[in-house]
Order: sequence, then structure tokens, then C-alpha cells
Amino acid sequence: MSRRQMEITPELMLRAYRIGLFPMAESREARTLYWLDPEQRGVIPLEGFHLPRRLARRIRQAPFRVTANREFERVIDECAAPRPSSPESWINAEIRSLFLALHEQGHAHSIETWQGDELVGGLYGVAMGGVFFGESMFSRADDASKIALVHLVARLRLGGFTLLDAQFQTTHLAQFGTEEVPRAIYKRLLSVAVELPAQFLAAPPENELAEEIARLREPGE
Repeated sequence: MSRRQMEITPELMLRAYRIGLFPMAESREARTLYWLDPEQRGVIPLEGFHLPRRLARRIRQAPFRVTANREFERVIDECAAPRPSSPESWINAEIRSLFLALHEQGHAHSIETWQGDELVGGLYGVAMGGVFFGESMFSRADDASKIALVHLVARLRLGGFTLLDAQFQTTHLAQFGTEEVPRAIYKRLLSVAVELPAQFLAAPPENELAEEIARLREPGE
């Protein structure tokens, strides 16, 4: 972990992600950012992703409408908002501004889950080559963020991605098969994946997306 020594720009952010660093703030009101380079990195496997049976049944019930890149700004604001389990946030005004710029440039993406016209869940992150750097997620309805993650994984697999960086292992993410990878191994995986010609598919054909989600439920996939 190191304190910022220079102004952080969207271009600097991309260079940092390419070598395995990412920025955080100590609080929502903090004016200083710092770079993280964890000894153990949380990685969600795209091949071998574990979709719990209960969640698979829930997805078949289609409780939410799912979109991508429709409400990026609202998603990041919801991720930064206070919640009972986490009243503070590492997303401050500068991080928000940087990610909005990355989204405008086509590097940052969001997945949104809806109940009618109400935004009830979502996530966002940065795509580079064949890597998606997951940043944060939120949920205001049961399973809303989990289903957003499943839709993200399906889109990444369809788009040719090979690495989904979750930053840290958590109890919430462990159910999907998230692994902790030592820093040196993660950076080797990163150096290969970041050069791949993958594409983030915001609106893939619905039948292809449905088939890819179905594959996540099949043993051995």
C-alpha cells in the first residue's frame, strides 16, 4: 500500500490496472487515494464458476430485468451509499469522477438489475484486454447483486475474457468459487490476459446469453 504521489488521471488508472494495482480511499470523505497491491488476490474463475443450485432456480424464475451500461453513474452512487452492514465507503468523490471518465471512454462498465422501473442491484468494473477488474456491487433486493454477477460472468465468457479480478476474497464471493491467488501468480495471469482481444458485450443476443447462463449450471462446465 502506498500513498499517492501524483495526480491520478484515467490514463494513469489504466496503466496501474495493467500492472496489478488499484486505488482506494480510506473513507467517502477522504481527499487522499492510495494504491493497493495485495499479497493475495481474489479471482473468480470464469471456467469453473460455481452457480449455487438455489440461485440457479431463482434465475429461472426471472425475478429481475438485467441490463448493462444503462445506469453506470447510478450504480457507482449506489455502491458508495451507506448501508447497515457497511456505513462507510472507499468510493470518494475523486474515485467516482475517475470511473465516470473511464466509463465515458468505454473502459468501465456496469450491470444493472431492475424490478419494474426500480434499480435494485448492480456492479461495475473496468475491462482491459481479457481481464475484467471488478470494483463493487450493491443490492437492495434479495439476490439482485448475485444475479448481476452471473450475468457479468456469462457476458465475459461470451466475449473471450479469461480473468475476473475480485480484488479480495469474501464470504459473499466464496460461494461462486472465488480463489485467493498469490500476487506473483496473479500478475503472471494478468500479463497474459490483458493482451487478449476480448470484447465486453453489453447487449449480446438474448438466446446466446441464456445459453451461456445455462452452461454455468451444468456439472463440469
